[in-house]
Amino acid sequence: MIDALLGDSGIRKAAAAARPDDDPAATIAQVAWSVLAEPGDGVAGALISQLGAIEALRFGLSGERFELAEKAIQDGRRRWLPRAQPRAIGDALHGAAEVGAQLLLPGDAEWPAAIDDLGDHAPAVLWVRGDPTHLVVPSRVSIVGARAATAYGDTVAAELAGDLAATGSIVVSGGAYGIDGSAHRAALGAGGGTIAFLAGGVDRAYPAGHQHLFDRIRESGALVSELPCGAAPTKFRFLSRNRLIAALGAATVVVEAGWRSGSLNTAGHASSLGRPLGAVPGPITSAASAGCHRLMREYDAQCVTNAAEVRELMGIDVEHQGPEQRADPDQTRLLDALSTRTPHPPAEIARSAGLSVERTRALLGTLSLEGRVEQIETGWRRTTA
Repeated sequence: MIDALLGDSGIRKAAAAARPDDDPAATIAQVAWSVLAEPGDGVAGALISQLGAIEALRFGLSGERFELAEKAIQDGRRRWLPRAQPRAIGDALHGAAEVGAQLLLPGDAEWPAAIDDLGDHAPAVLWVRGDPTHLVVPSRVSIVGARAATAYGDTVAAELAGDLAATGSIVVSGGAYGIDGSAHRAALGAGGGTIAFLAGGVDRAYPAGHQHLFDRIRESGALVSELPCGAAPTKFRFLSRNRLIAALGAATVVVEAGWRSGSLNTAGHASSLGRPLGAVPGPITSAASAGCHRLMREYDAQCVTNAAEVRELMGIDVEHQGPEQRADPDQTRLLDALSTRTPHPPAEIARSAGLSVERTRALLGTLSLEGRVEQIETGWRRTTA
């Protein structure tokens, strides 16, 4: 089977098209592992690490014995062999070509070294639609939270993501409803970059209601998955995807989460990787914030309430920057458009300042926390303090 796979002319041609400067056999072997193994398969990762992708594939699908972890190898073979079909590997390459997805392999200039901290649980490949250079921008922050977010959670997520994206940070999240979607939209609205890790192939919009959002992310950021095109999202894959979100961010911030929210899984990965972990507090009576309070108690998560505190969590030294470096030109434009007497709605302020409504809302939230603007019934105005 291995020789037939590596020697298949159609698959070799597709591999050469995807990676023209690489040995087609090596490309095919890496892609094969993304088809055979579920995300985070540590046995497959250990084999690839020790033997290389091609020899790991030969050994993994053979009956040859292995001195170490023999039971784990046998269990792995029982998982991999049912998927060991040349057509599936060919479909992965052809599917990526059809949607313009780029294949990234470890060692590529755009491969994020932070992902390698996952060790044997790191992905064999990454499939990317959009700009892969977003993966290696130094300042990256993961913002996650509940799908069933409250208005409070959506507002805070947008304020944090918009402010951070406007000052050069890449916002990383999972493309889901709720906090994820608010973070992605605010980053895009601020003219910044954002990365969405998907639990299925990058050719599948899930949730379907985020198709337009994913189109925007593809144009101004990156859609990323370790699964080949055509792969369907599953509950397990959502949980596995969370380890990538946690690994890529220089820090992870949970904005809103219930007591058993999946966002706590992402937080757990961040904690185990030694990544700084932040949580946004909420009302003590809100079940939607119970998970955040739990993180502060049980995971030593830092309480964060604004973008400046997130930057501090990320290790960005704001205090030692000069005033001209700290100043956000969008904030200056927005403040110039505001009156201290007459309040105006966000849409009107956005037109006057020449900003998007999403960016305006994010800035108003940040400036409100700083006490520089205030909201009254008819709109927003500058404070006189």
